[in-house]
Amino acid sequence: MTVDMNEFWVFGYGSLMWNPGFEFEERQPAHLYGFRRSLCVRSWVHRGTEEKPGLVLGLDRGGSCRGVAFRVAPESRAPVTDYLRERELVTHVYKERTLPATLGDGRRITTLVYICDRAHHQFAASVTADEAAITVSSAVGKSGRNIDYVRSTLVHLREMGIRDHWLEDVGRKADRLHGPATA
Repeated sequence: MTVDMNEFWVFGYGSLMWNPGFEFEERQPAHLYGFRRSLCVRSWVHRGTEEKPGLVLGLDRGGSCRGVAFRVAPESRAPVTDYLRERELVTHVYKERTLPATLGDGRRITTLVYICDRAHHQFAASVTADEAAITVSSAVGKSGRNIDYVRSTLVHLREMGIRDHWLEDVGRKADRLHGPATA
C-alpha cells in the first residue's frame, strides 16, 4: 500500500525520535532499508566541541534501521525543512536525502532523511564500544552531555521494542565510567 506522494514525511532514528522539534500530524514506527543506525559522527556542536568531540548517531550504509516517521502538514513543509537543515547540517557531516521507508502499518512512503557523509572529517569509522564509551562519558556540547543523548536514545529505542546491542554496550560502559544517571 502506497500513500499520497504529496505527503511530507521525516524519518527519525536518533534524537529526532524523542525530540523532533517540529509539529507533526502523525507519528508512525517506520523501517528504512539500505542504511543502519550507527554512533559514527563526531559531534562538535550539540554533544561535544572541536577540542573534545562527542559521538552522535548517523545513518551509515548497509543493513536497515527501525525508527519513527513523522507526517508533516503540507503548509509546514518549508519551515520544517528549514528547521531540519539548520539543526542537521550545521557542519555538513550529514547529507539530506529522500528515501523510501515502510510504516508499521505497511504503507510505503518517501521520507526526508539525513545520512552521514563517510568522506567528511567528522565521520568516525570503526569506533569500538570501549572507545565510544570513553568519548560519550565525558563530552558536552551546546545541547548537553553526550551521555544523556545516548541514555535518552536507548530509553526511546526500548520503548519502541528496538534492541541495539552495540549501543546498549556503549551505554553500559559509559555509565560505569561516568556514574549512574541522576534525576
